[in-house]
Amino acid sequence: MRKYLAITILGTLMACAATTPKTTLDANEAKIDSLIRLMTLEEKVHMIHACSNFNSGGVSRLNIPELVMSDGPHGVRPEQNTNATKSEKENDYATYFPTGICLAATWDTSLAHQMGMVLGSEAKARGKDIILGPGVNIIRSPLNGRNFEYLSEDPFLNSELAVKYIQGVQCKGVSACVKHFAANNQEVNRDKVDVIVSERALREIYLPAFEASVKRGDVNTVMGAYNKVNGQYATHHAYLVNKVLKDEFGFKGILISDWSAVKHAKEALLNGTDIEMGTDLSQKKPDYNAFYMADSAIQFVKSGEVDEKVIDEKVRRILRIMLKTKLSGNNIQGEINTKEHQQIARKVAEEGIVLLKNENILPIESKKYRKILVVGNNAVYKQSMGGGSSQVKALYEVTILEGIKDVAGQATQIEFVEGYKPTKDLSFDKALAQNAVNAASKADLVIFVGGWIHNFDMSVWGGTAFDMEGQDKSDLKLKYGQEDLIKQISEVNPHTIVVLIGGSNVEMKSWINQVPAVLMAWYPGMEGGHALANILFGNINPSGKLPMTFADTHLLYPSHSVGEFPGKDNVVHYNEGIYVGYRYFDKQNVETLFPFGFGLSYTTFKLSDLKVTKEGENVVAQCKVQNTGSREGAEVVQFYVASKGSSIDRPVKELKGFQKVFLKQNEIANVKVVMDKRAFEYYDEQSKSWTLEPCSYEIQVGNSSQNIELKQSIKL
Repeated sequence: MRKYLAITILGTLMACAATTPKTTLDANEAKIDSLIRLMTLEEKVHMIHACSNFNSGGVSRLNIPELVMSDGPHGVRPEQNTNATKSEKENDYATYFPTGICLAATWDTSLAHQMGMVLGSEAKARGKDIILGPGVNIIRSPLNGRNFEYLSEDPFLNSELAVKYIQGVQCKGVSACVKHFAANNQEVNRDKVDVIVSERALREIYLPAFEASVKRGDVNTVMGAYNKVNGQYATHHAYLVNKVLKDEFGFKGILISDWSAVKHAKEALLNGTDIEMGTDLSQKKPDYNAFYMADSAIQFVKSGEVDEKVIDEKVRRILRIMLKTKLSGNNIQGEINTKEHQQIARKVAEEGIVLLKNENILPIESKKYRKILVVGNNAVYKQSMGGGSSQVKALYEVTILEGIKDVAGQATQIEFVEGYKPTKDLSFDKALAQNAVNAASKADLVIFVGGWIHNFDMSVWGGTAFDMEGQDKSDLKLKYGQEDLIKQISEVNPHTIVVLIGGSNVEMKSWINQVPAVLMAWYPGMEGGHALANILFGNINPSGKLPMTFADTHLLYPSHSVGEFPGKDNVVHYNEGIYVGYRYFDKQNVETLFPFGFGLSYTTFKLSDLKVTKEGENVVAQCKVQNTGSREGAEVVQFYVASKGSSIDRPVKELKGFQKVFLKQNEIANVKVVMDKRAFEYYDEQSKSWTLEPCSYEIQVGNSSQNIELKQSIKL
């Protein structure tokens, strides 16, 4: 009778999940409670920890399935589940998108939504319930090895992209998982470092993307971070998880631990961790009953130290999300590796690649440059399996050299020399370099492809890797003699274009004045070679904008000049407070190579006619943007707020709106952004609330944080 009743309840829940009126949701909650009452304590506990490498437990007696997870955030990871079949492990190819920082460089929320839909569809096709992305941690230091996976240095830009990405994933019946909550801004000692950060900095810089993901994105799951925050581990942080995330933000979904991020059984149970993944405390592996939230949880309940209602609440959250996804009764079918998916991946790359410098050499005229030399290991190296947990087994990957050959056409002679190669001791191979210099002297044009390398297998290149999980960079200097090689090549061939690959900038000051063009290509995904070549040869007009400030050395960034990175004795003080990225460079008037929001185009734009009005509690800013150049292209119109006459310490300006606009030659468009009350508020640590200070606020509009073309003030 008990089993029959459970099946009946689940059937009813599945039928109801297709609609979401409040009455239906209330009814579902009541039915979930009825189902929980049918479960034994052991069955409940089985649901709140892993039962395999990437699955959490179900209850077969009651027809409650396991939750199946996969890493993201720019492609469904190769099959990791210990229970996977041979066929599942052999057929685990997926669309490999440009990494998160490249997506952020598009400044295109509609594209973030399209990318999310593809990821959701492909996760669905692979039988996954949760894809572990997006990553929204703030780029605090350019040295963080995982910056490539994240988005930007700005909380507003992060929020806007994350919300659309999440909505895209979840419209396919798959849960997104926003991560890593919270203040996970370094990889060195990530599993033990204690981040000492002010409440104001948390609220204004490090938490907004998570808040938006919950309140506006309705994200189904959140992943806890490895690090401590102000003395307590983030994954079971009483204040951050229970009070802020679940109470204040109203998060109704599942808080999943990062793999082995749970460090204390009772804290995890009481402080909001809903599913524990990756832990194994046994000597006999795997033993999933040896997790902190397994047999120990049962004993805590039986001894009376933990109320069983605590376990019930975790199970309730899991069932709630199951009803939105795998038990919803929807017939959404996933697709994987389609031509459309690959084209969207290429579109992200085309819009995300940033043109940093161009002195009348781009786009390349094939008739002018018949013999082109491509130099650099990164021109031929395939990046998809790099970086750690975000690796993707791509069906194919177009290298930059292949893309250039495909796009340049048969009339152009393309040659390649390696020039440099990764080595364990980071040494300069003089023979390779000299070969490249000799070849460059005979070419009409050189395309140097350098930057960072991206791998996870530490046996490759003698254990040297950058832009990867678990490791940070030591500095921003180009490795393997690339800096000297660029100088030598540009001396023998002034027509040298530099393309940089990576999850952050590099030091450029010593060579950038010697070359006429520089592009930042990030890690551009499976169609990255075609995307870059289309930009180089003018088939695509570049429109990417920097999502982080490019300074010449890491020592100029506030995390190093004012704060600490990576800290001492497993403690890192965020002394810079709210002054992260452009907020710091503006405040201290520090010179940068390229500011936040910067990116060149092959055409020109003009902003005009700014109008700022109040509509209730909102402020509406409108202006016109015109393509004044000779070809179609896209501009990102950026709206910043500057408080004038404030009695408290405020940034010089903060991004509070943006819109990417595609325009034909001479076309004019109206751009409108609506800024709510929060856009003008600061977090008051005394009252513990967001506060609007009555004063004058200036709306500044431009195409980078340093190129403001329009201004208008308004009093609030």
